[in-house]
Amino acid sequence: MNRTEFILTTAVILFVVFCVGWFTNWLVHRFTRVSQSDIGELEKMSQSLHEAEELRDQAITYLQTREKEMESQLLQTEAELRAAMDGLRDARAEAEELSGFIEKQKSNK
Repeated sequence: MNRTEFILTTAVILFVVFCVGWFTNWLVHRFTRVSQSDIGELEKMSQSLHEAEELRDQAITYLQTREKEMESQLLQTEAELRAAMDGLRDARAEAEELSGFIEKQKSNK
């Protein structure tokens, strides 16, 4: 094999490899091409995701507000309960004092 045949054989091999590579690239792009309907579907999905995130944020804000309201109401109810318990304790003490006073009055007669 002389120099000219070697160069010609190498050129043919390189050309064949180039053609196979180009054909493979064309096939890959042909099968992985994104269609317009897929893009539209992705747009709809991203819009739905965005709306869902906004709804989630609104729900979190509502829950935080509601939690603060409920905590405030709980604190108020606990304060009212303490006041009622103090009043009941005082009323019981007063009732015992009156009961003792009445018993003294009965025993003195």
